[in-house]
Amino acid sequence: MNGLALLDYASVLVFALTGALVASRAQLDLVGFAFIACLTAVGGGTVRDLLLDRHPIFWVGEPTYILIGTAAAVFVFFTAHRVESRYNWLVWLDSFALSISVAAGTGAAMSLGHSGTIVVLMGICTGCLGGLMRDVVCNEVPLVLKQGELYVSCAFAGAVTAVIAHRIGFDELVTLGGCALTCWALRAGSLFFGWQLPVYKSRPPRH
Repeated sequence: MNGLALLDYASVLVFALTGALVASRAQLDLVGFAFIACLTAVGGGTVRDLLLDRHPIFWVGEPTYILIGTAAAVFVFFTAHRVESRYNWLVWLDSFALSISVAAGTGAAMSLGHSGTIVVLMGICTGCLGGLMRDVVCNEVPLVLKQGELYVSCAFAGAVTAVIAHRIGFDELVTLGGCALTCWALRAGSLFFGWQLPVYKSRPPRH
């Protein structure tokens, strides 16, 4: 098993846990838990593989990814009630999932020899779309669109870090590790310290 496959497995597991936590907040049944967990876990990677024309799509070629997502859903279904603040667990697990999946997306695009622009876009796509699907389906305000919070910008920074490290000549471990670390540090700073981007505020028209 290569490094990119390990990143995909880790991303699927952690994103599936976040999907199941959102399902618990929506009070879904076990089938709903499994659906939302798997949608979250493979959503971003599926779009990435379709856009990159990778065949087969990663979870079609290796159905173990779906089994991992389903197992995570079952685990959360029977344990979520023991967690005092499911939302806190959700946002922090999501920060780890974001970082891992951005690294997986950038690594996949790099392995196919794509340009820096495509590598960055695939990192953002892989990191953000699964969580966006999760929140939209469960009628939650998407974390990716929370006012002022760093999210897509974290994915962007992580992917750019990977592109720069790759061009300098660092190996895959350092390149993708730097990507994940940069992404997570910014996202954690947003959650812990309240780092934000400027938010648009409308003003009365001038006469």
